[in-house]
Amino acid sequence: MEHIGLFGGTFNPIHVGHLRAIQEVQNRFALDKFYIIPAALPPHKEPGDVVDAKYRLEMIRLSVSEYPELLKSVIISDVELKRSGPSYTIDTINHFKSILPDYCRLYLILGIDAFLEIDTWKSFLDLFCLTSFIVMTRSGGVDTEGALKWKVLEDYIKGKISGTYKFSISRSCFVHDEKQAIFFVDIDSLDISSTQIRLFIKKGRPIKLFVPKKVEDFIISKGLYI
Repeated sequence: MEHIGLFGGTFNPIHVGHLRAIQEVQNRFALDKFYIIPAALPPHKEPGDVVDAKYRLEMIRLSVSEYPELLKSVIISDVELKRSGPSYTIDTINHFKSILPDYCRLYLILGIDAFLEIDTWKSFLDLFCLTSFIVMTRSGGVDTEGALKWKVLEDYIKGKISGTYKFSISRSCFVHDEKQAIFFVDIDSLDISSTQIRLFIKKGRPIKLFVPKKVEDFIISKGLYI
């Protein structure tokens, strides 16, 4: 069996926090392939806030080129850029199910904030029949905060997705008799966001700590986010 990770997003722009997350998930789950999938027209974003897809795609390519250890398993997919209309995850999952062999197991990788809004996504319940999930949570915090976060996640899964999901201690994930598993992994998160980077650029502040050097040079050369 091959284990395939699918990591979608706007990547507007991609930053070192994204790359750290990819590394940590890869280290934890030993995925055979890891697809980075930029969205063409994200349903939850205002179009004017997102730069042209060709620029975001190129910034992803430049980022990965600076991380040789990622080149072995990471594949940059333009499947959503080639598809017209909004970039719905259900369409992307169905695409990969159609082109990959049956022995491949898919893992949809997303952050906790996105996961806690998944009930607003198109055909979201179908996703849990098609792919396993790896939900990235933020590490750190005292025990009481961790317990509260876990309670929120468990209540959301049982209330919005299926009340018969159960946590399996042996597998360290939520399992279901008919749906796919939901894994959670703490990421050593960086205090950084694409929104913050765009704001820094507008204010003329340096971003070299937040993006790879090649991405910084590309943003400057194209005059992005000014």
